[in-house]
Amino acid sequence: MALATCLGSFILLIFYFQSHLGSAEEQFLGGRWHGKPRRSPLQSLYDSTQLEPSSIQAKHQRRRELLASTCKTYTRKRRVLTSDDLKHLVVDDTHGLLYCYVPKVACTNWKRVMMVLTGQGKYKDPSLIPANEAHIPSNLRLLSEFSTPEINYRLRNYLKFIFVREPFERLVSAYRNKFTRTYNTAFHKRYGTKIIERHRRDPSVEALEHGNDVTFEEFLYYLVDPVTQREEPFNEHWERVHSLCHPCIIHYDVVGKYETLEDDAEYLLQLIGVGDSFKFPSSSKTTRTTDGMAAEFFKTVPLFYQRRLFNLYKMDFLLFNYTVPHFLKIH
Repeated sequence: MALATCLGSFILLIFYFQSHLGSAEEQFLGGRWHGKPRRSPLQSLYDSTQLEPSSIQAKHQRRRELLASTCKTYTRKRRVLTSDDLKHLVVDDTHGLLYCYVPKVACTNWKRVMMVLTGQGKYKDPSLIPANEAHIPSNLRLLSEFSTPEINYRLRNYLKFIFVREPFERLVSAYRNKFTRTYNTAFHKRYGTKIIERHRRDPSVEALEHGNDVTFEEFLYYLVDPVTQREEPFNEHWERVHSLCHPCIIHYDVVGKYETLEDDAEYLLQLIGVGDSFKFPSSSKTTRTTDGMAAEFFKTVPLFYQRRLFNLYKMDFLLFNYTVPHFLKIH
């Protein structure tokens, strides 16, 4: 009976748009934004008073429609959401926002922005917040921390947004950051030693001990190895976006892209009503992983593994309208 009760509560999450809250919860969350008569970012997004949408509004509408259409085509059965599914959704009760963070897609800067939005004046400029502080769990609240009625209310009434990136460029970025930087010893020990043990012939004792010289090919072999996912879920830095943020279950109102980050961030901040208060932090272009860089990394990857890797990340390509990278040999 306890199991059935729990299952029933989580089923509510999928059908959040049909559920209802009591008046106390509505009064607590539904009244005002910044002390003004309530006009949430969600209402601003779907405002129908403008007869002709701007070019950026039309672009985001096309992204929503494509995402919904692709989900309908490839998703045969909607599964039940669990609390673990909501651990990447950052909550901003002040402005009515849910942000699903995707590592290696400007998520440090978006977390900085969310800290400014939720900090009640503690932070003024997101660019001044240290990167390590943006990743301290206690600095931001996640949707998984709330009760089922509270989760349902936020899913129905808050603007939900996500930022995505070309899947293989994101993968190369994750490899460069986690396996080629000397300071990431925790990743070397946790993943590097395992990868070398399984996918390198005659590894040295030093490599097995430190795991700090994993090659890109070895990293890819690890990803496509069926044993890997049987043992444990992917790390969030290379997990597929559709597995982190569940876009075929949770309806995202804004789908931003890393490739159009500045324009999409400005559009979103204007929707929230803070576009004149601060700007989205700029990223270092000298360390950024580019398309050309990704092409160099994939140059020596055998065709067999290119195909297997593409199949692994295929849904991210389809859902977010990314074409097969020009540097792949597959068709």
